[in-house]
Amino acid sequence: MTTHDAPPTTAPGATTVREPAAGPGQPFVRRLWRGRPEDPRWARPALLFLLAATLLLYLYGLGASGYANSFYSAAVQAGSTSWKAFFFGSLDAGNAITVDKPPAALWPMALSVRLFGLNSWAILAPEVLMGVATVAVVYAAVRRRFSPVAGLVAGTVLALTPVAALMFRFNNPDALLALLMSAACYLVVRALEDGRTKWLVWAGTAVGLAFLAKTLQAFLILPALAVVYAVCAPVPLRKRFAQLAAATLALVVSGGWWVVVVELWPASSRPYIGGSQHNSFLELTFGYNGLGRLNGEETGSVGGGGGARGGGMWGETGWDRMFDSEIGGQISWLLPTALILLVAGLVATRGARRTSVTRASFLVWGGSLLTTMVVFSYMAGIFHQYYTVALAPYLAAVTGMGAGLLWERRREGWAAVTLAASLVAAAAWGYVLLHRTPDYLPWLRWLVLVGGLVAALGLVFVGRLTRRLALATAAVGLVAALAGPAAYTLSTVRQGHTGSIVTAGPAGASMMGGRGGGPGGPGGGRTWEGMPGQGQRNQQNQQGQQNQQGGPGGQGNGFPGGGFPGGTPGRNQQNGTPQNGTQPNGTQPNGNGFPGGGRTREGGMGGVGGLLNGASVPAEARKLLEQDAGDYTWAAASIGSQNAASYQLATGEAVMAIGGFNGTDPSPTLAQFKKYVEDGRIHYFIAGGGMGGGTGGGNGTASRISSWVQSTFTKVTVGSATFYDLTRKADD
Repeated sequence: MTTHDAPPTTAPGATTVREPAAGPGQPFVRRLWRGRPEDPRWARPALLFLLAATLLLYLYGLGASGYANSFYSAAVQAGSTSWKAFFFGSLDAGNAITVDKPPAALWPMALSVRLFGLNSWAILAPEVLMGVATVAVVYAAVRRRFSPVAGLVAGTVLALTPVAALMFRFNNPDALLALLMSAACYLVVRALEDGRTKWLVWAGTAVGLAFLAKTLQAFLILPALAVVYAVCAPVPLRKRFAQLAAATLALVVSGGWWVVVVELWPASSRPYIGGSQHNSFLELTFGYNGLGRLNGEETGSVGGGGGARGGGMWGETGWDRMFDSEIGGQISWLLPTALILLVAGLVATRGARRTSVTRASFLVWGGSLLTTMVVFSYMAGIFHQYYTVALAPYLAAVTGMGAGLLWERRREGWAAVTLAASLVAAAAWGYVLLHRTPDYLPWLRWLVLVGGLVAALGLVFVGRLTRRLALATAAVGLVAALAGPAAYTLSTVRQGHTGSIVTAGPAGASMMGGRGGGPGGPGGGRTWEGMPGQGQRNQQNQQGQQNQQGGPGGQGNGFPGGGFPGGTPGRNQQNGTPQNGTQPNGTQPNGNGFPGGGRTREGGMGGVGGLLNGASVPAEARKLLEQDAGDYTWAAASIGSQNAASYQLATGEAVMAIGGFNGTDPSPTLAQFKKYVEDGRIHYFIAGGGMGGGTGGGNGTASRISSWVQSTFTKVTVGSATFYDLTRKADD
């Protein structure tokens, strides 16, 4: 039995004709085009085509998303003008408060904005490049142990995963996290090949940097990586543990240096750590962004999950969460197939020696997939559909490796049958997912099902077919398996996405309802705040006006923006933007709702004002805030980060976010805010906004500040927006 401990030199079905090796003495362009000397001539051009196609796909219509998540875009804008804000990840250049994550994911975008100016492409293009790099890493990892075909399958699966196409075009931290975690898996496999310490140290460094992107989520795969290396590495046991210790040290240094600086920096001269209740990054890491995500007890959060089989605000938990109507269309298209291929890969290598790199590769990528999937399935706290992009590289790698291994053994009956079964799973589950959106390309689900079943039947006998017919059968099967996610991916890139919660695919692809049917359409009808559980979609260029009562001019009733979530039909909150309140490309921002939709109170899921989405900034309001802004540290202050971010992006001036993202962080205190006003550092207070605005959130800090301002200073109304001039007392 072959153990696949040496990289194959020939792809299945490839010609054995070889060109002269493109060694170090060859021109760079030739080496780039030719690739590895043992590869067939088409392998490197095919890879370059895949990367170029991925780049063009992800760049298509990129500007339609405007500032995407204005929360992070505001921090990028601040970091592009202030190195202190850059280092800490401050939401504003005045350094009042940070975002609720470490800043590594902001750094590439902030540097891009420093070079190219503040615009949608400067913010989002680095995310696209991270997506292309992730595809390259997954290809390289699979190609090393299997074949160029297997690597191309893995890379294509990743590129066409809907949630990957969404998040590699968005400015949340998940793009950098996915890239670094893929690199960590690749580097561990490299270490398993020859037992060299440097690869394991680099893997620890990648995980440490991933921690600076999204804190403890980076550690989810550590148990799998550590156990696999401890068991399978081709060096003595004592050396294995010494190497793991060195990798741990690298992780601590690469991820901990920033934490040490922040914790030792005097709190009085740095921004408040957003998302924490005691101005501590460690508290943020292990509380709101750590254990709180698992048990649902996130202090200052907008709500938690429902526990095992529960139905809380963030969806039902349970072993099948990745397949339900909220998550399935984002990531699970080939998940049943990947699980079948993972088992097949482990069975095929069961007789291999302990140090088999092929089996270890399945354990590294498959272990990462299973660990992350289980944690996501039972998280009771805040959970968004787009988190599942973390699964995409693992799923793609396992699919490519498993398909490559079984194809190589296709003349063995069990391998052919298993390969056919994996395709049946892809076709059947693709049909189910497409059936959940029955009005979307209704013919496609039948094409996927019939094409997949026909190809699967051919794969059962693939060992007896001619080479040409076998390749044709495999091609039909691959097209059938990828047609569904490819269609959802194309729908994703054709639309702009803004707000804090976004989903991939066409309208209705991710429905708040979990399991079972209900009034919300296919997939169920779980509600939020009594509203029907309709499908969540960001409708590009949705026309909507400012919520007259609940927008920036509203008085606040506990919801960000002051109004009922979503306002009234056709009057949704808008994502704040520069110049005239439109997106950088001149289109109207969407009024996407909670979570991620674009419907209104009467029509379904509406926007939670300035909590999850930005607010519209009228031109008159922008001009007002820009007047004499250079005389103040903050042109204005607003409750909640999204509301503040909207005005900051529209004016280019620092705007203080009272209470952080949810308006519930106890920063600044009323005494601190009074001191800022007394010192003439804040010009205006923006009425409404933030969850803490009218509910006493954040120990009542935001509510007390709002009450003090309204009773003390002069109200200024500009169109539909209401401000308070903090330089003019009400009785003046």
